[in-house]
Amino acid sequence: MLNSLAAGRHLAMRVVITQLAVAVVAGLAFCLQGRAAGLAAFAGALIVAFATALLAARAFSALGGAGATFMRFLVGMILRWIILIGGLLLILVQWKLPPLPALVGLVAAYAVNVFAFRFKG
Repeated sequence: MLNSLAAGRHLAMRVVITQLAVAVVAGLAFCLQGRAAGLAAFAGALIVAFATALLAARAFSALGGAGATFMRFLVGMILRWIILIGGLLLILVQWKLPPLPALVGLVAAYAVNVFAFRFKG
């Protein structure tokens, strides 16, 4: 095995911290369009960071066999999608925030995953 559990935890923590920074930047950038747009962009990126943290907590919780590790990852992915869909419904339906800034924040936070795995450092 080339990667340890500690390396996975470290990468996941770095991704979540970067996603939180992207959430702040997206929120501040969309504040130029108004408070609601800034809040929508921040919340869109924030739910991605929260969902990623939840997935990482499940996937990297303990050592185990391949089956147990796969099940932890699978449960983490299901919880991640529940958080993402529920968070978007909360942003768009309950709070009635603008959809475009929320989606831009969501996509910007997801873009962190692409760059984090490409440039592991």
